[in-house]
Amino acid sequence: MKICSAYGLSVIFLLILFCWISCKVTKCRFQNLPPILHQYDQLGDIIVGGIISQSFILSIPADFSQQPLPISSEEIIVVTKNYQHVLALEFAVKKINENPFILPNVTLGFHMYDIYSDARLTYQATMQLISTKNKFIPNYECGLKNKLSAIIGGLHSETSHLITNVLGIYKTPQLLYGSTLKRTGKTEFLSPYQMVPDDALQYIGILQLLLHFKWLWIGFIADDKDNGEMFLKLMLPLFSERGICLAFAETCPENVSFEDYKEDIIRKGSEMYEKVMSSAANALVFYGEADSIIFLRWVLHFPEIEVSLCKPKGKVWIFTAQMEIKSLVYQWVWDIQVLHGALSFAIHSKDLQQFKMFIHGRKPSSVTGDGLIIDFWEQAFRCVFPNTFSGQIEGDICTGEERLESLLGPFFETSMTGHSYSIYNAVYAVAHSLGALFTSNSRSRIMMKEEKTIKLNYQPWQLHSFLKQVWFNNSAGDEIFFDQNGVVVAGFDIINWITFPNQSFARVKIGRMDRQNSNLNQAFTINHDVIVWHNWFNQTQPFSVCNDNCHSGYSKQKKEGKPFCCYDCVPCSEGKISTIKDAAECIQCQENNYPNKDHNLCIPKSIDFLSYEEPLGIGLILGILSCSLITILVLGIFLKHHNTPIVKANNRNLTYILLLSLLLCFLCALLFIGKPTQVICPLRQTTFAITFSVAISCLLAKTMTVVLAFMATNPASRMKKWVGRKLGTSAILCCSLIQASICAAWLTTSPPFPSVDIHSVSNEIVLQCSEGSDGMFYYVFGYLGFLACASFTVAFLARKLPDSFNEAKFITFSMLVFCSVWLSFVPTYLSTKGKYLVAVEIFSILTSSAGLLGCIFFPKCYIILLKPKLNTREQLTRKKSLNIINF
Repeated sequence: MKICSAYGLSVIFLLILFCWISCKVTKCRFQNLPPILHQYDQLGDIIVGGIISQSFILSIPADFSQQPLPISSEEIIVVTKNYQHVLALEFAVKKINENPFILPNVTLGFHMYDIYSDARLTYQATMQLISTKNKFIPNYECGLKNKLSAIIGGLHSETSHLITNVLGIYKTPQLLYGSTLKRTGKTEFLSPYQMVPDDALQYIGILQLLLHFKWLWIGFIADDKDNGEMFLKLMLPLFSERGICLAFAETCPENVSFEDYKEDIIRKGSEMYEKVMSSAANALVFYGEADSIIFLRWVLHFPEIEVSLCKPKGKVWIFTAQMEIKSLVYQWVWDIQVLHGALSFAIHSKDLQQFKMFIHGRKPSSVTGDGLIIDFWEQAFRCVFPNTFSGQIEGDICTGEERLESLLGPFFETSMTGHSYSIYNAVYAVAHSLGALFTSNSRSRIMMKEEKTIKLNYQPWQLHSFLKQVWFNNSAGDEIFFDQNGVVVAGFDIINWITFPNQSFARVKIGRMDRQNSNLNQAFTINHDVIVWHNWFNQTQPFSVCNDNCHSGYSKQKKEGKPFCCYDCVPCSEGKISTIKDAAECIQCQENNYPNKDHNLCIPKSIDFLSYEEPLGIGLILGILSCSLITILVLGIFLKHHNTPIVKANNRNLTYILLLSLLLCFLCALLFIGKPTQVICPLRQTTFAITFSVAISCLLAKTMTVVLAFMATNPASRMKKWVGRKLGTSAILCCSLIQASICAAWLTTSPPFPSVDIHSVSNEIVLQCSEGSDGMFYYVFGYLGFLACASFTVAFLARKLPDSFNEAKFITFSMLVFCSVWLSFVPTYLSTKGKYLVAVEIFSILTSSAGLLGCIFFPKCYIILLKPKLNTREQLTRKKSLNIINF
């Protein structure tokens, strides 16, 4: 049998309820019970019997016996807290007998055996109960007496299974009040009735509890391999689905007893302690049965024995409903504050004041036939009765007047525990079922000779149909009934264990898991404001995660080789946010929104364009107006001095056209400022392209005029026919018309149009003009580049022609500035976004136009205004120079 307890040995407790029929005809011979068993007997028409494993024989290692005990090194050890289960059975029988409406004219009695946690004795005691009283003959009954009617038990699943193996053959009802029965793959003859709510409800409750406190990195310990595998098989898929994973999973050593106090057991306990305390998991689920806490306390006691172990840390223990805080006699001084703040599911119970009064009056001298009370009393109060101890007496003498209410909680409680409450309800369920059975049998008979004899003449299997339909209110006001699977319809209480330095504790109900509510969110209720946490956490809710949570603005990234609960936190990428902790991935903001600095909020984008009101727009407008004004002034100066030689040089008509085109170039930059519209967008690039084409064409014509003029000085040259006004006009018209044709084709096929750019700038919606056709846009600017290169090339070749005022030199410099500006414009244009892209283009227009204006006209204006003596024909000719043709 696999048991988990102190030193691996758990105490198994079982109570069995059955009916014994009075034998009026035949006298039965009695056979003595095995000497290891204690008999507790009370006569009645119906006998309530039980098999308990309250005691066991063990050897206590000296390392753990830290003070004188009222037992020898090898003696009977009693789980004193389980004695309340015996009293709950006796109390329930007593109250039923006092109630004339449940079993009228029938007296209920009880009978118990102590099996000392031994499988052989469990089978033997079960067979003893189904045999004639004190006559161990299976399948033999002597009259009506000693007929088994029902069984309540057991406290542990292994014991329940052993008893079911026997009782299933006889179809005798069995009511479980402790752990649910383990299934071995084969269906028993008849499934027992469970006085404990379904384990599936408890599993869901554990899941809800972990999710409520966001404990996603947990440790798991099971009292044996089978229980652990069953729990993990059912829960791991749910855990993974809800983001919970295990830091470790441990199992208690199997078949451990104090006789097995060997090196491998100590090593196993030490390793488990180190794993628990070194783990980052602060929430630990301990899946165990009624006495598994004894093993856990043994593990947590290791630091007091081996100083090399790490110091204890605060943990949140989560216990299953079958577990209770209890101590054996040798654990009297062991600290229980390591369990402070533990959370536990508990079988729903209500405290019965009459039960407390019943316990308070319990004394060894006040009861007869109780073969358990002496061992219980000696170990609970750490004393000995003189008449039970041979030899020299050491320690205190038991007076028998000690008060049970003075015992600390780990050794005995006067408040009814969940297991005792289940026993109490189980006894009443059997009593009500018997009452219904007797009533049914009486109604089916017309002639009745002896009513009691007829009532008691029944078979145990007949009770099943009445147990399935039993429904009653107990004295605490709770409704008791079974579902179609024979499981009592009830929920679990959620308990917060608060321990104190004097080894006492308090149970505080903080929530409930209600089975009758199908909505899980409403079925699980908890008041976490009243929870007392372990002192390690400074009364703040502990975290139990593999690593720190990812804050908003970050997302989880899995760590290689680690469970999915372990992850790194990476910032959200551009345009994405996360608004919750531990976001699996960042979410994309809508197109009209952008993330804030922390990437945890989407903010509506502002609508932006280069407006007249903003400082950048105002600055550009001032620049445009200033350049335009300067151009007008230069034009005015030239018009005023239009008859001077320097103005006449190189065709003054071309000069006027150039100044006007430069003025339009400056002014066309105004089209780029303001909100894009259906009218403005087509005019922006085309107006700029045509005006610049005219300006560059004028420069090309002026340069060509200079070159042809010097070539025409040779009398035999045929170039004379090309020199004149027609050359300049033809050049301007030809070059401009080509550009105008390209622009017309652009406007006809795919003209520019207003568009919205929501991607270029992260926090703005940019209103802009889309070029329509990128190919036509490149054709337009490519043609401008071609004209600029041609003009620069011709001017560069003509820069050294002899003349006191050679305009080709200035055109070369102006085109050098022009080409430099627009060559630098290309990479700047491609790397700029939003309204600044428009600003860059305006700046390039202004700079290139100002370069042409400055390089070509400022030297002339300087001579006209400041050096008028140089503005004469004589200064423009040299002795060895050729005459410049004046038009």
